[in-house]
This record gives sequence, structure tokens and C-alpha cells, in this order.
Amino acid sequence: MDSDHIDIRRRIQAHGARQLTIARLSAPADWQGELRKALAAHREPVSIFAGSDLRLFLQSFAVFFTATMMFLI
Repeated sequence: MDSDHIDIRRRIQAHGARQLTIARLSAPADWQGELRKALAAHREPVSIFAGSDLRLFLQSFAVFFTATMMFLI
């Protein structure tokens, strides 16, 4: 290779090996159980009353309804 081209394949392989080692060291011992718990928590059905969108809609409707009734009376 000439000096204008740098072969970075070995550097990339070493970096990948370091990242894999770091990931293995930081992973919990029971990573499959942790993953199952996280997936189960993510898949739990969300209640319609839990979101703020429904509350905002109901408040907006109440204001609109009140204004309409005041206009009609």
C-alpha cells in the first residue's frame, strides 16, 4: 500500500471486538429474562383514559358545548 491509502480493516475489526466486549460486560446476567420483561411491559394494552388526548378532547368539547348553549340562550 502506498502512503495515500490507509487500510482501516484491522482498526474496524478491533473496534468491533471492543464494542462487543463492552456490550457483553454491561449486559445483565439474565439478559433474556430482562428482555422478556421489557417486551411484556411494552406490549401491555394502554387504557384509553391514560392518554392526555382524550382529556384534552373532553375539555375542548365542554368549552364548545358551553359556548354553544350560551349563544342559543
